[in-house]
Amino acid sequence: MRIINGHLSGRRPLVPKNLLARPTTDMAREGLFNILRNRLDFEDCRVLDLFSGTGIISFEFASLGCRDITCVERDRFHCATIRKNFEFLDIGSIRLIETDAFNFLKKEVHPFDFIFADPPYNHPLITELPSLVIGKNRLLPDGFFVLEHGPDKSFTGFPGFAEERNYGKVHFSFFND
Repeated sequence: MRIINGHLSGRRPLVPKNLLARPTTDMAREGLFNILRNRLDFEDCRVLDLFSGTGIISFEFASLGCRDITCVERDRFHCATIRKNFEFLDIGSIRLIETDAFNFLKKEVHPFDFIFADPPYNHPLITELPSLVIGKNRLLPDGFFVLEHGPDKSFTGFPGFAEERNYGKVHFSFFND
């Protein structure tokens, strides 16, 4: 796993061998950020990274100059790894909140330009995520939400669904508010 974009491009975050997270693949992240380059002004973007796992999505945004990143992860071990990487990569622009993403979305009212969620593909509540974001004042005007999921799920009939992109077994569903 390596950072693909920006001034940290090529750097490899510290990832313990016993980390249980499934990081978004390099190929899928490259595809996602190629799309995001045309839709976001990274320096002025307010980003929410749910189910952060390794923190790699947040690190990509920080590497591209994003100064307002909120990273939400409930696992203490994953959070400790993300914190170690803040220092290792010299990143100071990320707020890490150690809590459950669903609880965070139910309480948080602060709107974002971009929300990314990468829950475990088999999470029993994965299909609830679009309704917790879309139409709930979680997104700023022209903001959008991307949900990473496996090939066995489809979100085409969900409110706000705009498109789906596939990168092998990694699927991204895009939603607009």
